Amino acid sequence: MTGYGKAEYIFSDHKTIVEIRSLNSKQLDLTLKMSSLFREKESDIRAILTPPAERGKVDVAIYTQPLEGAAAEAFAPVNWLAVQYYADEYRTRYGSVPAEVMASIMRFPDVLKAPAAEATLTDEEWSRLQAAINEALQALTAFRTQEGASLERMFTQKLDGIEALLKEVEPYEKGRVEHIKQHLLQNLNKLAEETKQQVDKNRLEAELIYYLEKLDITEEKVRLTNHIRYFREVMSEQGAGVGKKLGFIAQEMGREINTLGSKSNQSKMQIIVVKMKDILEQIKEQVLNVL
Repeated sequence: MTGYGKAEYIFSDHKTIVEIRSLNSKQLDLTLKMSSLFREKESDIRAILTPPAERGKVDVAIYTQPLEGAAAEAFAPVNWLAVQYYADEYRTRYGSVPAEVMASIMRFPDVLKAPAAEATLTDEEWSRLQAAINEALQALTAFRTQEGASLERMFTQKLDGIEALLKEVEPYEKGRVEHIKQHLLQNLNKLAEETKQQVDKNRLEAELIYYLEKLDITEEKVRLTNHIRYFREVMSEQGAGVGKKLGFIAQEMGREINTLGSKSNQSKMQIIVVKMKDILEQIKEQVLNVL
């Protein structure tokens, strides 16, 4: 599920920022990027993040920024012996050293030495970091809760649309039985005239009942209605696994709608089924955003 959470704290001479971003995904895909200061606690940080994140593509960034008063300490010291060596070498070969050449020399890797990173993480700062991670997770959960309410409204609207389309099928369903019966009788009467043989009325009725039973969609309508009702019930459930359950229900709804389409022998009924499929695809796409 999409979401965003952020927290920060100040410790000693730096500020630490924790940012968590999540996108929809069937499984949990946790990516963790952090400053080298916190690398030793990576497994502990993952243990904190995994249960609340539950599922989704989750990107976590933990980084530090020097405070304004401590900026001077973060400057890289200059290796003046290296500067003199490179300048003397250039002067020996080409004479004087122009300003642009000196500027290039000052950017050489061994001229500017990065300050050594702090070797270990203190217990006090580790405690502060854990609190910041939990704060960012709470912000992420609040974001997801707000989005979940929006998704619930969308699902309700889409389910109402499928139910409305299902009711539109009824007039065509009632009329097609008589239409099929008359069509079969006309063809059989025509065949009887051509062959000069009478049609067995009892056999005709039996075959007609068998044929109409194959095209009956009562069971599909009942099951689809039950799936829609169950989908609404599951939406109100709390805890993990709701999204996966909704995904399974949507698959079952798709099976019933496909069967309706295969049994529809009228173009207008098929158009209604296509509209149902379109709405259901929108539901399936958004179900991935539900935990």
